[in-house]
Amino acid sequence: MNRHLFDIESDSIEEKQQQQKRFDLMTKTPVRPLVVKMAIPAIISMVITALYNIIDTIYVGRLSTEATAGIGVSFAYMALIQALGFFFGHGSGNFISQCLGAKKHKDAETMAAVGFFSPLILGSIIGMTGLAILPHLSKAIGATPDILKHTNDYLRFILIATPFMMSSLTLNNQLRLQGNAQYAMVGIAIGAIINIIIDPIFIFVFDMGVTGASLATAISQFISWTALLKGTRRKGNVHIRIKNFKPSLHQYRLIFEGGFPSLCRQILASISITLLNHAAAIYAVPGHEASTLAAFAVVTRIMMFIFSIILGIGQGFQPICGFNYGARLYERVRSSYIFTIKVMTVVLIIMAVSLSIFAPQIISLFRSEDPELIKIGTYVMLWQCLALPLSGLNTATNMLFQTIRMTFKATLLSICRQGLFFIPTILIAPLFLGLKGVEITQAVADALSFMLTVPFSIWIIKDLKKKEAQNNLSVSKA
Repeated sequence: MNRHLFDIESDSIEEKQQQQKRFDLMTKTPVRPLVVKMAIPAIISMVITALYNIIDTIYVGRLSTEATAGIGVSFAYMALIQALGFFFGHGSGNFISQCLGAKKHKDAETMAAVGFFSPLILGSIIGMTGLAILPHLSKAIGATPDILKHTNDYLRFILIATPFMMSSLTLNNQLRLQGNAQYAMVGIAIGAIINIIIDPIFIFVFDMGVTGASLATAISQFISWTALLKGTRRKGNVHIRIKNFKPSLHQYRLIFEGGFPSLCRQILASISITLLNHAAAIYAVPGHEASTLAAFAVVTRIMMFIFSIILGIGQGFQPICGFNYGARLYERVRSSYIFTIKVMTVVLIIMAVSLSIFAPQIISLFRSEDPELIKIGTYVMLWQCLALPLSGLNTATNMLFQTIRMTFKATLLSICRQGLFFIPTILIAPLFLGLKGVEITQAVADALSFMLTVPFSIWIIKDLKKKEAQNNLSVSKA
């Protein structure tokens, strides 16, 4: 594997044929079946990624409510890792996608190397710094005294694995945005299967508790990283070579343009989870502080699982959008965008109804021995389901703007749900409504985000139609 990082051979004729075949697939296949085809492996990858946290929470829930709350609080740090991983992954991957659409393969290779090695280096620095200030980090993200030990125990190995977790997210998105979602899926799936197998062994058989869950996740993420890196060497994929690692302000500006919306969205997710943890602790049911924190942590895990499906659908759309926008096939971009919105909305309606009906049963899977946790978690879930179907429009529109590098619009939409609307609501609503104000915050943020997104959606559809007409006129004149 290391030999390939230093490989200086040029692409073979067979590889160029594979690249042309993928170009034809992305620009000539009818968009509806193509979106579905691309979305299925992306959905599986995202669902499997979400399962890492779900599995840990379910197993740790067998230990105690405090342990469940402890790893729930740590998700704020996990969101930070995701923020930086998606920043480099989307920033480099979106550029790679457009380069492949425009047949600029050398530029794509340079960006792939910069996008891969940068989070590996940055993740090492962040991980070592976090280990040095571990207790302070745990308190900063919302750990209360009764769950502090559990948060420390879970974060320890996660911090060690940070560089591999960050660069795995980058590799996953680079492969996916090249139109190779199946390779990304396999790499992620291998790690998840390992995690499912060794998690209970470390937690219960070796009696390591929360530390065992952390170690199992770290090992699994490293295995995923290795598999994804190997996937980049498959024929037709953009290869990662250290000779192409040429970091420059220009390269990072390109990554910034394509990845800043993801960075903002995930950073704000980390901040919002931290604020949610603190608000849940402040307005907790008296005598049930750990149960209240654990209830919000469980619902957060469940909703992240639901959104992994929606993000997978959007990630199936993104490479189609990038290739066709780079190839100036604007009608295909518009058609695939509208179809993606419809699919996301239908899926969210089905999920919202299902979760509303079975909320207590789903919550009890995580900690059946705590009736207060189930009660609070049910209320939280019902409120979130109320506005859940509105999130499809915001997600698809944000992904479209990000892929075609309309950075300001993409960033604005990306900060709506977890920032522009969530943060003021979580700070104000509980002052008047107490714990119920915390429970309704996400639903309020989702509804307001939908209202803001509607005019942007109308505008981009009209703009794509205009570009399509101009492009057709230029072709006819030629």
